[in-house]
Amino acid sequence: MSKNYKKTLTACYLGFITQAICANFAPLLFLRFHIHYHIPLGQIALISTVFFLTQLIVDVLCSYFADRIGYRKCVVASELCAAAGLIGLALLPDLLPAPLTGIIASVIIYAIGSGLIEVLCSPIVEACPFDHKEAVMSLLHSFYCWGSVGVILLSTAFFALFGIDSWKWLACIWAVIPLYNIYNFATCPIEHTTDDGKGMKISGLLRVPLFWISIILMVCAGASELSMAQWASAYAESALGLSKAMGDLTGPCMFAITMGVCRVIFGKYGDRLDLMKFMIGSGILCLLCYIAASISNSPIIGLIGCILCGFSVGIMWPGTISICSARLPEGGTAMFALLAMAGDLGGSLGPSLVGYITQNAGNNLKKGMLVGCVFPLVLILSLLILKFFAPPKHLQSKPPAGPHSPRA
Repeated sequence: MSKNYKKTLTACYLGFITQAICANFAPLLFLRFHIHYHIPLGQIALISTVFFLTQLIVDVLCSYFADRIGYRKCVVASELCAAAGLIGLALLPDLLPAPLTGIIASVIIYAIGSGLIEVLCSPIVEACPFDHKEAVMSLLHSFYCWGSVGVILLSTAFFALFGIDSWKWLACIWAVIPLYNIYNFATCPIEHTTDDGKGMKISGLLRVPLFWISIILMVCAGASELSMAQWASAYAESALGLSKAMGDLTGPCMFAITMGVCRVIFGKYGDRLDLMKFMIGSGILCLLCYIAASISNSPIIGLIGCILCGFSVGIMWPGTISICSARLPEGGTAMFALLAMAGDLGGSLGPSLVGYITQNAGNNLKKGMLVGCVFPLVLILSLLILKFFAPPKHLQSKPPAGPHSPRA
């Protein structure tokens, strides 16, 4: 019987939109939490730390229990946790004695959902018998970008119409998306990239040089993306003297748009493009963007570099997953989980390094950005080294295979 894998793809699209909601909604409310609940800004910084730390833990644990429990149960649980966490964000701060405790508890719950989505959606799509897997994977990851843009723009419009005091209603409204997607994941066809229980174990993956290079690529991809994305608003404010709202729209929002455009372009024309060359070119563009943002005396050129950096990092994360999964088709869930963990690790370390250097350079953000050049540079070198371990063929998709064949 023919299976409707387009429904699977739609569910994964909404899964990445759910992840974007989880990652981007609470940061829009940091100042509100500070004013309304009288939470010190230093403690509010824990919200992002807890979110990424929880995702890292879920990435590691998922490599052990996802195959045992099953993809469907885990991915349905991911949407349930995301919805519960968003609703909890609206309710728990007022129900618990300490508002921060309620916020952190909610963040942990939806971060569990976000982490599961991050690990599972890629192998679920990889296991579907689609043509041109690299292009499909790039288009899939673009929905995180569009979700981020949607959260920023729609939340800003909602607050302008109904006031910031209505944020609890908006949290519940955003929860509708993962609640609806529970049905999609519960009813769509879901396959595994390998036969149940036959994927490589972590110990086996760690003995493969190719996998270690892929880990380095993912760390650099996460660091290159998040180092610029998380400092884009501050850069827009300091470089152009924009307000916080305009800084958010000009910095992170435009960054997410250009990143999404890159992923859509590769998603549409990926069958005609060489993924390895595209990633090397993107790495070079990313390096130039960091250089422009760090040493240019023109605020406009610096801002353009900041925005174009989104385009340059767009292919790095999904491209690395495609490269690794094509060369290690037996990698299984553990491979996708460890790659996600490496990306999150880079996303945590990169912005921290930029912030640390900025602080020790007299709050000179340009010097912090200059240090960020190391991430695209290492990525370029890793891609060049990877050619010695990769087969000589270009990364072109093969004809679709059955869901349990080596290719699938």
